[in-house]
Amino acid sequence: MAQVLHSPHEHASPQVLVFIVCPLVLLLIVRGDSPASASGRCIRPTDMGFSPYGDYWRQIRKITATHLLSSKKVGSYRLARENEVQDAMARIRAAAARSTAVDLSKLLSSFTTDIVCHAVSGKSFRGGGRNELFRELVETSSKLIGGFNLEDYFPKLARLDVVRRMVCARAERIKKKWDDLLDEIINDHAKNTMLDHEINQDRETDFIDVLLSIQQEYNLTRENVKAVLVDMFIGGTDTSFIVLDCAMAELIQNPEVMTKLQAEVRSVAEGKEMVTEEDLNGMIYLKGVIKETLRLHSPVPLFLPHLSMADCDIEGYTIPSGTRVIINGWALARDPAYWESAEEFMPERFMENVGSTMIHDFKGSNFHYLPFGTGRRVCPGMNFGMATVEIMLANLMYHFNWDLPAATVKINMTESFGVTMGRKENLILVPALAQKQV
Repeated sequence: MAQVLHSPHEHASPQVLVFIVCPLVLLLIVRGDSPASASGRCIRPTDMGFSPYGDYWRQIRKITATHLLSSKKVGSYRLARENEVQDAMARIRAAAARSTAVDLSKLLSSFTTDIVCHAVSGKSFRGGGRNELFRELVETSSKLIGGFNLEDYFPKLARLDVVRRMVCARAERIKKKWDDLLDEIINDHAKNTMLDHEINQDRETDFIDVLLSIQQEYNLTRENVKAVLVDMFIGGTDTSFIVLDCAMAELIQNPEVMTKLQAEVRSVAEGKEMVTEEDLNGMIYLKGVIKETLRLHSPVPLFLPHLSMADCDIEGYTIPSGTRVIINGWALARDPAYWESAEEFMPERFMENVGSTMIHDFKGSNFHYLPFGTGRRVCPGMNFGMATVEIMLANLMYHFNWDLPAATVKINMTESFGVTMGRKENLILVPALAQKQV
């Protein structure tokens, strides 16, 4: 049952906070809109994730879904994904040859950041160190947006200028760092794009190419363009990294699952230099492992706040228009009344219908399993994220056997705090070559 929390004090927020764990309640409430948090407004006021439902949000959503993250566009980045995977495998192979441990969390974080950099601007920024700056900004923004903010809960008090300056000071510093970095990249990109296309007519367009080409058609300001790019970085790097990191942590703790997954991957791609995207369709157990990881370790366990657009009555509670609602996706995915052995890592639970449609897709149709959200605000980048996760995890299983360092007895699965929640401690593993490389 939904619990409605409301403070009668006049200085408290007029909005009430509702935690939802009932699928029926979720179905009714999720039709609401998503309000900007105070930090979200300061960092990027035209951000798609926090913009209210309306003409602007519909336009940005259309641009993102149609021009940037369509299935065709995601497929066009296949070569970039495979190149980044090959680079990562080479680094791990070098460590395996020396029998040394690998900071897999650091490697996976760099990998997902580089993938997004390729999609956004057509190249990796490892050489200039920009990829580390992007990673720092993503992590800081995530923690700030997901943290406690005085203005969100005490709006009347926050109207005081001194309080507002205190609340927004850190967010505005982060916004300036984003602005400086993105302005530099966009300006360089606009300057070099015409020459690049003249030299290479077959060059694949990246996100900045697309946004600059449609800027006049959609009347986009520079601020709008940067807001979309920030969405791509925050939504595309942290989430994919968390899924890969948690998947590897679970596999190490469940060696029978890892053995089964390795057998599948090595059978499907036998004799190849690497697993390619054509091989992935035949890897049913791989998809089950990723789905189970998303169930137990959703990168965004509490959905971004929604705002109800109309009064409604739910199980005896009156939910007024303007109510802020936070949906507890973590609780839904671990509900023992719905999931058998809810706390156990069991990829088989997603394979009951092998040969037909796999149960529990992640597109928002099953209200106990919503790793990408649901409704009109379902994550538009799910295909991009899944393509990144599948190709990397498959190759990690194909090329190497994995073990904990001798001094490590157990992996710490404690999670950090923020709008996205990953493991606190880096995952350190020892790789060993699994087979003679072609």
